[in-house]
Amino acid sequence: MKRILIITLGLSVAGMLATHAADAKENWVKNCQKCHGATGDGHTTMGRILKIKDYTDAKVQAAMKDDEMFKTIKEGKKEGDHQKMKAFGDVFSDDEIKALVKYVRSLKK
Repeated sequence: MKRILIITLGLSVAGMLATHAADAKENWVKNCQKCHGATGDGHTTMGRILKIKDYTDAKVQAAMKDDEMFKTIKEGKKEGDHQKMKAFGDVFSDDEIKALVKYVRSLKK
């Protein structure tokens, strides 16, 4: 009986982790891809207009800090009076934002 309980618990935790990873990609597709592109290269109409960085580029990734990405996703980004990226703090939980940061890191080639 204990063995079945342990196996069930282990499978439940594994399932939650797999779902969490899928959530980050799903959040990317629904909320980020239209500007940043499916691969994160920024090659979209809005990406070109906003001069979005290419997240597939290792040099771009090296220059980015996780805490800065977290803050930008949560609070948005302005350049002067121009809103470059809207805030997603009311859309995503802190855990979802952390998962998105990790997802962005996975886009590096």
